[in-house]
Amino acid sequence: MNTKEPKVEGRLQALLAEFDSVGALVTAAERVRDAGYTRWDTHSPFPVHGIDQAMGVRRTRLPWLVFIFGLIGCATGLLLQWWTNATGALDFGWLPTFLQGYDFLISGKPRFSLPANIPVIFEVTVLFAALATFLGMLAMNSLPWHHNRLFGSARFKRVTADRFFVCIDAADPKFDAQGTAQLLAALGPTHVEPLADLPSPARWPHGLVVAGMVIASLALLPPLFAAKARLSKSPLPRIQPIQDMGNQERYKTQQANFAFADTRAMRPQVPGTIARGDPLDDPHFYEGKVDGQWVKTFPPQVQVTQSSVRRGQQRFNIYCSPCHGLGGAGDGIVSARALRLDTPGWVQPTALVGDLVRDRENGNIFNTITHGLRTMPPYGDQIPPADRWAIIAYIRALQLSQSVQRADVPRDQWPEER
Repeated sequence: MNTKEPKVEGRLQALLAEFDSVGALVTAAERVRDAGYTRWDTHSPFPVHGIDQAMGVRRTRLPWLVFIFGLIGCATGLLLQWWTNATGALDFGWLPTFLQGYDFLISGKPRFSLPANIPVIFEVTVLFAALATFLGMLAMNSLPWHHNRLFGSARFKRVTADRFFVCIDAADPKFDAQGTAQLLAALGPTHVEPLADLPSPARWPHGLVVAGMVIASLALLPPLFAAKARLSKSPLPRIQPIQDMGNQERYKTQQANFAFADTRAMRPQVPGTIARGDPLDDPHFYEGKVDGQWVKTFPPQVQVTQSSVRRGQQRFNIYCSPCHGLGGAGDGIVSARALRLDTPGWVQPTALVGDLVRDRENGNIFNTITHGLRTMPPYGDQIPPADRWAIIAYIRALQLSQSVQRADVPRDQWPEER
C-alpha cells in the first residue's frame, strides 16, 4: 500500500482507515491509542465489547453532572413548596404580590411538612436529572452536527452493514499527513482514504432559512401583544384563554332551544313570581311604603306572632348577627375582628337596640335590609320579603327587651316575689 502523503483536493481534514473484522478494529484502536493520538474515533455497525478500553476512553463525567443537577432539582422542589405554602406577605412584604407565597392554614395543619412535599421533590429531582442527562450528552459529544465530512465518503456508507473504520482528525496535535498514513497502513486496513473539505459548504436550504425567520418573527408577536396589554389601559375585559363559565352559549329572542320539550328559548314566567323592576301591586309588602311614605305598621299578610318572631330570630342570627351581634348592639364577630386588626376605614355597625333605629319606621328598616346602607350590603336577593318583615319583628322585640317595664308583661308571667 502506498504510504506517501495522501493527495486530496482541498484541505486535508482527516484520514479514514477501513477494516473488515472486529478484531482488526480493536487491534488498530490499541495501536492508535499507544501512538498518543487524542482526536480520533472508531465506527462500527454494532457495539463492540472492550472498544472503550482499546481506545483509552476515560469514564464520562456525565454521572457527576446528573448527580449535581439532581441535587439542584431536589433543593428547587423543596424551596418552591416552602416558598409558596409556608411564607406569606408578612414574611416578605417588600416583594411584589405575584412573587409572595400564600401561607393558607388548612384544618390546623402545619404550614410546612416534609413528608407531604416528598412527591413533588421527587418529580422535580427526576426532571432536572433527565434534562441534565439529555443536554449534557449532547454538549459533551458536540451534538448536534448539521453535517460531517465522513458523509462525503462513499466507502463509509458500509459502516451500517459490514465494515469497521478508524478516523484520525487532522486537528490532532500528533497528526502528520505522511506519518499518520504510514501508521494506518501498518495496521492492515483494506483501504485508507483521505478526507478533505466538502466540495461545497453545507448550508441550510434557503426555503428552510426563510421559513425559520418567518416563524421566529411570528413568535415575537405574542410577547409584544402581552407587553402592550400590560402597559396600556382598555375599557374591554382581559382575554381569558380558559373561558370556563365566563363566555357561555346564549340563545336569542324567538330562537329554538331543544333542551326544553316545547323547544322555546324564551321561557314563560313562573306563576306567582314578580319581574324585577316592574310596578308592584303591593308596595306596602314589597317596598315598605304607602303613598310614597315609610310605613310604621306591618303588612296585612304578615302576622306578628310568636312563631313569626322566632322565624325572624333565626334569619337574624344567620344574616345580621355576624356584624350587629346576637343582641343587636353592633358587636358582632366580624366587627370585633375588624376593630382588633385596626382595619382602615372600618365603621362599627349601628346598634339596632339604640334610639336611632328604635325611632325609624318599619318600612325604612325594610328598605335598609333590601338595598343596604353605606357599608352594609343588600340582602334583597337572599332574604324573601316575608322573612325581612319577620326580622323587623324580632328587632322590635330586641328593642323592647332593653326597655321593658313591669306593666308591659302580663301579670301571669311576673316572676314570683320572695
